[in-house]
Amino acid sequence: MKLEEFLLNNCKVPEKSIKYYMYWIGCYNQYSNKTSNSGMNDFINSLSGEKQDWQINQARKAILFYSRFNKLFNTEKAPIDQSGSLSWEELQDTIKEECRFQYKSYNTEKAYLYWVKAFRNFNKNKDPHDLSENDVKDYLTHLAVVQGLSASSQKQAFIALLFMFRFVLDKEINGLNDVIRAHPGRKLPLVLSREEIKQIINRLNGTTRTMVEIIYGGGLRLNECLSLRVKDIDFDRNCLIIRSGKGDKDRQTLLPNSIIPTLKHHLKSTRVLWEKDHKENVPGVFLPNALEKKYPQAGKEWGWFWVFPSPRLSCDPRLNIIRRFHIYPTTIQSKFRNAVINSEITKNASIHTLRHSFATHLIENGYDIRTVQELLGHADLKTTMIYTHIAQKNKLGVLSPMDDLMQR
Repeated sequence: MKLEEFLLNNCKVPEKSIKYYMYWIGCYNQYSNKTSNSGMNDFINSLSGEKQDWQINQARKAILFYSRFNKLFNTEKAPIDQSGSLSWEELQDTIKEECRFQYKSYNTEKAYLYWVKAFRNFNKNKDPHDLSENDVKDYLTHLAVVQGLSASSQKQAFIALLFMFRFVLDKEINGLNDVIRAHPGRKLPLVLSREEIKQIINRLNGTTRTMVEIIYGGGLRLNECLSLRVKDIDFDRNCLIIRSGKGDKDRQTLLPNSIIPTLKHHLKSTRVLWEKDHKENVPGVFLPNALEKKYPQAGKEWGWFWVFPSPRLSCDPRLNIIRRFHIYPTTIQSKFRNAVINSEITKNASIHTLRHSFATHLIENGYDIRTVQELLGHADLKTTMIYTHIAQKNKLGVLSPMDDLMQR
């Protein structure tokens, strides 16, 4: 099969666009021959600043299709699939490639693959190129009506399928107005009192206690605390720099004075571990986005080292190399839960409850809602406003009729 036919029939590229896809493939081959480098990411990065976003996106799709064509027709492994259609296994591999090209987190990649696999099972292994927006509509309705999933889960499934259709199958999904939506009920976040948080912290020790104090003291998400690097701590200004938080946004938040001595002592022991890795020539820690390629040795620098490193080395699931990651989430989650139980607190509190408590307690102390929004990193003020509904301080001064009755 010719490449042009493959693009037209199997990748569903519009006939008028074939010449442009062929152009990008030609440019990619020329780049590979000149630089002795066949990496798609390097080629795409070379287009940045010279081409518009839609052109770069088209070039990326062209190379992905070209790579798929080579796998199907230019390999000696296994017999050639004469249909030339994309198998589910190849589709999942392509999703991985696209996620990594777009610098999606590993958790996002796993979530996308989970929903794609569930979508595949729902459609009983229907050929990927025969899938349409009606299949998506039926599946999303099934999630809401039959499985009874929450609105957030249904939304996550839709985002994963949209990613697959848009960046892998090169199709747009429209006409989803008829999908039955899971209704997001208005739920107030769970909040711990100051005394309850004090009881929990007193039942923790070591690194776990330090992490809990940082999370409550600065309103961090668990992953934001785990991902802290040494360079993100500013002792002079009493603040933490949260890099690539939710929505890929950076922000500053509070570093409580009360935990600075403990944190400095913790960093001394952490540096001993860093020096040990440095001496044993352990590969540097994971770096976000393309920094690992741009600055190959940066991962070995003290500033990039984890504030809360894991005591053991582990295998990088993407690069298949042994290196040191941060502490695993379940380590702190299980210890925190045990502390809640031992404190005889009946609330179903989790680590994230500390973030809710941080916001609520600031509002109760009279801090401006905009300030709280910035510290939490919320894009929409409405998200922050929910905490005004659970703050104990009643700004309206409303007296319960029961209290009024008893006073009379």
